[in-house]
Amino acid sequence: MNLSIEPISNGHFEGFRAALDTVAREKRFLAFTQASSVEDAWAFHAAIIANGWCQRVALMDGVVVGWCDVLPTHGQARSHVGTLGIGLVPAARHQGIGAQLMRATIDAAWATGLTRIELAVRADNARAKALYERFGFNVEGLLRQSFRVDGAYCDSYAMALLRDA
Repeated sequence: MNLSIEPISNGHFEGFRAALDTVAREKRFLAFTQASSVEDAWAFHAAIIANGWCQRVALMDGVVVGWCDVLPTHGQARSHVGTLGIGLVPAARHQGIGAQLMRATIDAAWATGLTRIELAVRADNARAKALYERFGFNVEGLLRQSFRVDGAYCDSYAMALLRDA
């Protein structure tokens, strides 16, 4: 297995969208249950590249198997804050790839001047919560019934990581 972690580029778009769609359709990890249309996904992808936002992809033997991003929040008063998102296709899980993706993406986010990274993780996703805690994220609150998939509600945790001064 040849693994590389790279900043996203236009050449990764199709593989990234396919990986995102695979994870979304599992209906267990993300806030959406399928990828956006190609047009909407391309516009979002193009904005990430044009603005130099932090998004990394994991490639196994040249195939996109996951991503991690820290994207800016809205509003001048929150310009120091980014929101982390991550996903791995099933075959890439439990191999340390998620940790490598997070390390590369968090380091890149700090380099842009961000000082706070937030995320929401479903309460039933103990593995992801444990990974975030290993990176120093702290639970800041419980978001009751914050996800609803196929009519079933699920709580999530609001977590954050502050950059050391």
